[in-house]
Amino acid sequence: MAGAGQRSVERVGDKAALFLRGKPSPGRSDGDGSPEAQPVLGYILKGYPRISETFISNEILLLEQLGFSLSVFSMRQPRESFTHQSVAEIKARAAYLPETLILHLPRLLYHNALLAGSRPDGYRRAFRVMVRRLRRSRTIATFRHLLQAGYLVHALLPGTGVRHLHAHFAHSPTSVAFFASQLSGLPFSFTAHAKDIYISDPAQLREKAQFARFIVTCTERNRQYLTELAPPTTPIHCIYHGINVELFTGPATQAQPRPPFRILTVARLVEKKGLPTVFRALRLLLDQGHLISYCLIGDGEDRQPTLDLLERLGVGQVTEWLGTQPHEVVLDEYRKADLFVLGCQVARDGDRDGLPNVFLESMAMGVPVVATKVWAIPELVEDGRSGLLVPPEDPGAMAAAMVHLLTDMSLRRRVIAGAHDRVRNDFDNRRLIGKLGALFDGVGVKRESPHARADT
Repeated sequence: MAGAGQRSVERVGDKAALFLRGKPSPGRSDGDGSPEAQPVLGYILKGYPRISETFISNEILLLEQLGFSLSVFSMRQPRESFTHQSVAEIKARAAYLPETLILHLPRLLYHNALLAGSRPDGYRRAFRVMVRRLRRSRTIATFRHLLQAGYLVHALLPGTGVRHLHAHFAHSPTSVAFFASQLSGLPFSFTAHAKDIYISDPAQLREKAQFARFIVTCTERNRQYLTELAPPTTPIHCIYHGINVELFTGPATQAQPRPPFRILTVARLVEKKGLPTVFRALRLLLDQGHLISYCLIGDGEDRQPTLDLLERLGVGQVTEWLGTQPHEVVLDEYRKADLFVLGCQVARDGDRDGLPNVFLESMAMGVPVVATKVWAIPELVEDGRSGLLVPPEDPGAMAAAMVHLLTDMSLRRRVIAGAHDRVRNDFDNRRLIGKLGALFDGVGVKRESPHARADT
């Protein structure tokens, strides 16, 4: 059935290209007798730009540097008033979908009505799929995703040159990409991460996987899970995010740390990060007489209960909470830190981390890490070689591991050197992005040649 569904999309691909071509964008060479314009890759994101999703903006920038042309379609406006400096280097234009039904229903209905009038067969097909999914999900978000997809296809895509859609996160953005594919005939693919996989309805996720050209995910554990869920006809690739190893660079060895030991956590303030375990481990260090200072960077839905717990445990007196910060501040804190610690766990709703990039960053900066044996983290942190691993929700084990890495210089040197090599050899995002670029090449979104780029 997956193959048949994909073929139905492919059959209307040429008509979709004609429908979406519209007025050429500035700088494009559509027109009789001129070379065909470079195909554009349309990225559908939940929000753009986002401080907590640097890996996505890094991916877009690196794809552009490989010669790909992109357009960004975001479901939400930025949440923060500042961005990382790398976002300013991105050339792709960002367009924003109407975010809510309450405020934007007339505009959404207007463009969907025009689209349904011009493409009645495709719209009826997408509407029937929406009804089936709505019965399954029983949430109005399903209807909103269809309307957002219709708006995207009718109001935003014409003239962009987009020939392939790619969504980040398997829930809402991929739902919009899925419906946009049904409405336009364009193929789509998506990248699945963590929460979007494990708290999604498996039937909904399986249907998206059925029609996707391919799926990318950021850990091998995710790939195994999705392989069991998705039809065998959909290729699923594990491509780690990686980091900019030139930006996050530090010594492969460190001098003996001296009290008060500087301990760092960078995380969203949400359940899956396991911050209560970290705080209770810090309390144990204080009870044992260790002099420490603690820096917490990040914000999130659980801000108040998180900060309240710090105070109840008496750890607030040695804690500096900085909230959300740009790279420059985070880099400075890495340079000051003697140890990085995070207590990731599986949340009650099934949410979990894949491979938090903060582990990669701290390891590259020469800051040893204490992490938990949760899901895919052991794919990066090898116990005793590139960090120390402890069971989740075990403050005693975490406190012991922290003391060990702060006081045992033989272990510390070995772990810092092993972590430094691990990140540079296997998690350099410039190398990893080449794998993703090859996938887009394979679906016909060709990158611009170096000669063409030199001529522009």
